[in-house]
This record gives sequence, structure tokens and C-alpha cells, in this order.
Amino acid sequence: MRRMAIVLLLLTAGATAAQAENCGKSREYLLGSLAGELPMPAQSYDALFKTCMAASAMSNVKDAYMLKDGGIAVVPKQDSVSATAATLAQFCNAFPRATLRFINRREMALSKSTLAIVRMSSGSATSCKKIKGIS
Repeated sequence: MRRMAIVLLLLTAGATAAQAENCGKSREYLLGSLAGELPMPAQSYDALFKTCMAASAMSNVKDAYMLKDGGIAVVPKQDSVSATAATLAQFCNAFPRATLRFINRREMALSKSTLAIVRMSSGSATSCKKIKGIS
């Protein structure tokens, strides 16, 4: 029984590390200037990285990325309205001044690299500030 618990713990830790891998990759692209000129100071991307890591650990998030414009993009595990609404609510409660953008299957198929995702706009997503009525 104890061995089974240890194996499950290791599998969970490995899955979390794999999910968070693209937060790190997108950070490298952004701070390594591969994404072009950045609209925010480099320190802002350090805070965004922490938000990305937290988002990647959410139950309905398959993968998470930092976006050049300061948003967080996620690939949901379940792409249903109720599942994504619950994820958005959880994210906005934790990060009321952030923006979460869901990447659908079609967009994921068209985005051949992490760099393509990093350059996506979060402009089509409604910010948590607007959802929560924060000015």
C-alpha cells in the first residue's frame, strides 16, 4: 500500500512538472528576446511566470503558457462550457487582475511552436478585472 502511494505521488509530481514546462519555455522565449520587443518590463514577466505556474496546476488545465501581452493562455483538459467556466472562476478568484485565454483545439493545431503561442493575443479574452468589476 505504501509503495502504491509513493508511485502515485511520483506520477503526480511528474505530471505537474510536465504541465509547468511550457511556462518555463514561454518565459525563456520572452526574456530571451525571441518574441521581439516586449510591451512590459522584464520584472512583470517574473510575476507572470508565477501566475502561469499556478494556472498550470489547476485541475482542468492541461498546459499553460505566458503570453507576450501579459495574459496567460491555457489548454483545457475538458473543453466544455461548465469546465472552462469553473476554471475561469478559479483563476479569477486567485488572480483578480489577470487575464486568462483558453486555447481551443483548432488554435493548438495551428500553433506549431511555443513561440507561436507566446505571440498570441489575449485581447479576445475578457479580463478578470472586467469579470469581477474591478477598476
